[in-house]
Amino acid sequence: MQIEIRGLEKLSFRERQVVALKEMGRKNEEIARILNISSSTVATLLNRARGKGYEVVIVIPGQALGIYEVDDEDQAD
Repeated sequence: MQIEIRGLEKLSFRERQVVALKEMGRKNEEIARILNISSSTVATLLNRARGKGYEVVIVIPGQALGIYEVDDEDQAD
């Protein structure tokens, strides 16, 4: 599985950091500790980022879902 965040070019560097950590499942307090900022700053950065509009896309390979198999002919190419 791969996470892709679309619209990152709209975000500041710090907003990118906060969004990436949040989308990886971190809590605001953890993000604050990692980035050495306050929890309220984390919340503010997340709000600003949401306002700028970004989109999180989860990419799951077909094989992982059992809906795509590589044929023997495809492997020979």
